[in-house]
Amino acid sequence: MEPVRREGPLTGLRVVELAAIGPVPFAGMTLAQMGATVTVVERPSGLDSVIPTDADAQHADKRRSTLDLRSAEGAAALLDLVAEADVLLEGHRPGVLERLGLGPDVLSARNPALVVGRMTGWGQDGPLARSAGHDVNYIGVTGALHAVGPADGPPQIPLNLVGDYGGGALYLLCGVLAALHERTRTGRGQVVDAAIVDGAAHLLSGIHSAMAAGLWQDRRGANFADGGTPWYAVYRTSDDGYMSVSAVEQPFYLELLRLLDLERLGPHRPPERWAEIRAAFAEAFARCSRAGWTERAAGTDACVAPVLSLREAAGHPHLSARGTVREVDGRIVAAPAPRFSAHPSTGSR
Repeated sequence: MEPVRREGPLTGLRVVELAAIGPVPFAGMTLAQMGATVTVVERPSGLDSVIPTDADAQHADKRRSTLDLRSAEGAAALLDLVAEADVLLEGHRPGVLERLGLGPDVLSARNPALVVGRMTGWGQDGPLARSAGHDVNYIGVTGALHAVGPADGPPQIPLNLVGDYGGGALYLLCGVLAALHERTRTGRGQVVDAAIVDGAAHLLSGIHSAMAAGLWQDRRGANFADGGTPWYAVYRTSDDGYMSVSAVEQPFYLELLRLLDLERLGPHRPPERWAEIRAAFAEAFARCSRAGWTERAAGTDACVAPVLSLREAAGHPHLSARGTVREVDGRIVAAPAPRFSAHPSTGSR
C-alpha cells in the first residue's frame, strides 16, 4: 500500500514511529493525516497484531522501514533516521529502548531538538510500570470502567476507546504537539511520558468535580450521564432497534415529552419519579420502529437519535454529507479529524 501524500498543518514535520500496537500507530496515523511524513520502523519478525499491517488503515499514510534494533547496524540506521526527524514515537515497556542502547539520552544526543513521545499503559515509573496490561486493566484502576454499565450488572467494556485511544493516543498527540510548540522557543526537544492510566484519569476530571459537588454517586447507573436518569438513556424500539436519548436541559426535555406524546408527565422530574418516567418512555419507544422514531425526531430538539451499527453509520445522511464515514470496497473508512480551513482536502481520503 503506497502512502498517501497529504498537505496539512503538519507538512514538513518528520516522524519516526517504532512499530507498536494500539495508541502509537493511531497517533502516527493522525499526524500523517495532518501532513507529517511518518516512517514506521518495523521489526524483521513482524508485529504480533490482531490486524495485519497491510490491511490496517493506521498505516496507510506512512512509509515503512525494517530494522533489527538489536543489531549494531539496525541501531545505527535508527539513529540516522532520528538525526533528521522532529518526533519519535515508541510504545515499548519502560527500559526496553535503554537496554538496546537507544534510550532518550542517546537519541537526544544525536538530535537535541527531537521530541520523544513514549506511550505506555502504566507510565515510565511506579510499581506497575514494567507490568503487562491492556486497555481494560488501565481503565479498571482509574475508576472509568467501574462507572460504565447498568446499576444491576457488571461493568461494561467501552471498546478500547476510553483507554487506548482517548486516554492514550490523544494524550500522546497533545503532549507531542505541546513539546513541539515549546521547541519553537527553546530550540530543544524533550521526552513526553504519556500513560493510559494518566490520560483516562484526566478524562474523568468532570466526573471527579461532580462527585465533589455531591452531584455524582460513585456507583453505576445512578447519575446524569451514565444511564441513571430516564432522559439520558437508550430505549428499545418495536423492531428491536434502539434510540439514544439525551434531553438533559429542560427545554429539550419538554420537546422530548411532546415527541413521545407524554406531556401528561409534566416538567418536574425528581428522583422519586424516575422509575415512572423511564417506564413511560420505554412503553412509548416500543410502539414504533427505529426508522419511524428517527423520522419523527428529525428536525426537533428532543435530542433523540438512532443507535446505528458500524456499517449502518456509513449510510447515515449527516455523516454521508460530511464524508465523516463511508464504505469503500467493503471497508468502513473514517475521514481524518479535525478539519482545517486552510487545508480542506485534509478531511477527505
